[in-house]
Amino acid sequence: MAAFVGFAGLARDAGLTLVQTVFMTGIVWALPAKVVLVGSILAGNTLPAAAFAVSLSSVRLMPMVVALVPEMRVPTTRKWVLYLLSHFVAVTSWVLAMEKFQHVPRKMRTTFYAGLGSTLVLTNMAVVAIVFTMAGRLPATISAALFLLTPMYFLTSLWGSARERAGHVAMAAGLLLGPVFHLLTPEFDLLGAGLSGGIMAYVFHRIVRRRGT
Repeated sequence: MAAFVGFAGLARDAGLTLVQTVFMTGIVWALPAKVVLVGSILAGNTLPAAAFAVSLSSVRLMPMVVALVPEMRVPTTRKWVLYLLSHFVAVTSWVLAMEKFQHVPRKMRTTFYAGLGSTLVLTNMAVVAIVFTMAGRLPATISAALFLLTPMYFLTSLWGSARERAGHVAMAAGLLLGPVFHLLTPEFDLLGAGLSGGIMAYVFHRIVRRRGT
């Protein structure tokens, strides 16, 4: 919820309307994809560049879906139910579900996850609507603090949850390369910094793994 408070301020600063921001919260859901999209709007990126960057940010959710679906599925589970529930897959819902599933009977896990996912989405849609409405009445200092909640949340949570040093390398490289790509290719700065940081982290991981073997 704290991260979505920051997102509401970010969206308002980007010129989005209340309806657009709340709709984006429900239909996109995963916060990194929304932050990338709003960042692309602020940077003036073209539609294909923004769409490609958002798609790349969402690819990371595929392994989560692959790991989660077998934990919910039973022989009688309909595919459309799993497709629908996959919309709720994000870091928070995935971590909570994988932790709690062991205490939930298998045949009830789709119901459990539907309740968990819909509660998270609807709650944060309400949070975004309230903060977006109030943001215009807040002092500039508080609005700036709300604006910074989202990037700070991602930096701290991703840094702390990284299981390998390569994740830290990717984040550090992205932070350093972001301003460089913004000067060189402002329409593709997010995409360029992300790809470059990811490639550097992958090379680092391969080198460390090779030395370890």
